[in-house]
Amino acid sequence: MWPFSRKNRDTQPAGPKLVIDPAYGDPITRTLIDAMTKQDWRTARDVLTEARDPDVRAFLMEAVGKVDGVQEWIPEWVAAEPDSTLPVLVRGCHAVHWAWDARGGKRAQHTSAEQFREFGRRLKLAENLLDEVTARDPDDVTAWAWLVMSARGRQVDRAEAQARFGEVVKRHPLHIVAHEQYLQFLCAKWSGSHELMFDFARKATAAAPAGSWLPELIAIAHLEKWMSLPGGEDAEWVRQPEVREEIVAAAARSYLHPDFRTGPGWVPRVAPFALMCEFVEAFEAAGHAHDLLGDQVSEWPWQYCGDPVEAFVRGREYVHENRP
Repeated sequence: MWPFSRKNRDTQPAGPKLVIDPAYGDPITRTLIDAMTKQDWRTARDVLTEARDPDVRAFLMEAVGKVDGVQEWIPEWVAAEPDSTLPVLVRGCHAVHWAWDARGGKRAQHTSAEQFREFGRRLKLAENLLDEVTARDPDDVTAWAWLVMSARGRQVDRAEAQARFGEVVKRHPLHIVAHEQYLQFLCAKWSGSHELMFDFARKATAAAPAGSWLPELIAIAHLEKWMSLPGGEDAEWVRQPEVREEIVAAAARSYLHPDFRTGPGWVPRVAPFALMCEFVEAFEAAGHAHDLLGDQVSEWPWQYCGDPVEAFVRGREYVHENRP
C-alpha cells in the first residue's frame, strides 16, 4: 500500500494539474500576498490592521512568510511608521520563515555549517525584532506565537519555550499556530520526546471545545512518531488499533463535529487528518476530510510523502477507492 512509502514515485493520475495556493482561495489573504509581493506595504498594513482575530492574523502572517524578498524592502515600512509595531512585527515574523529557508528542511546531519550560520543570523534578527514588539506591546499575541516558533531553532530551554507559549495562551487560549509550534518544540527531533509530545497533544485536545481545530495535534503527533520510525516499524505503528481509535476520536472532536467551522487557515489544519486517517485506514473519516478540502492542496503535511501535489492526489484516489 502506497501510504507506507514516504517517496512513492507513482505518477499523478490524469487530469488537471493542481497547484498549491498559499491563500487557499481566501481573497483577503490573496490581497495581502499580492501586496507584499509588490512591496505595497500600505495595502498590507490595511489588511493586517483589519485582522483582529488572533488566529486569522496568524494565518495571514504565515502567508507573508512565504513571500520572497520581503527583508530587502521592509525597512522602508519600518522607517515610514516608527510609532507602529506592525511593520516590526511583520519583519520579525517573516524573518523566522526566512531563517528556516536558509536552514532547509533536512535533518541536522544533512545541513551544512554555512546553512546553520545563516540560519542563526536570521533567527537572531527575528528574535530581536519580536522582542522589540513584545517590549513595546506585551499583549501582541502574534509576536509571542512567533517567538514560540523561533524557540526550537534558537534551542532555548524548555522553561523559556513554555513561558513564551504561556504568554500566548493566557491571552488567546486556543491559538492554533502557537499550539502547533510548541508541539514541534516538544518533538523528540527537537527539544523533547515522544512522551512529552503526546502528553501535550492529548491535554490540548481534551481541553478544546467541540469543533475546534486543536485536535489536529493528535494527528500531527502520530505523524511525527511515524516519521521517526524506520521502514517497516512505521507501518506497524499506524496499524495499531489504538492509534486508529485515537486519530478517529480526535477527528470526531474536530472537522467531523457539527460545530466545526472553516475560516482563513483551515486547510492545513484538516490536511493532517486526511493523511493520517488514510494511513490508519479510517477511510470514511479520510473521505470526509477530502470532501472538505476539495482541490485545496497544502504543502504540509503532504511533503512527507514526496511531491505534495502528487501525494495529495494519490492519497485522495486511494481513499475514494476504499471508502465504504
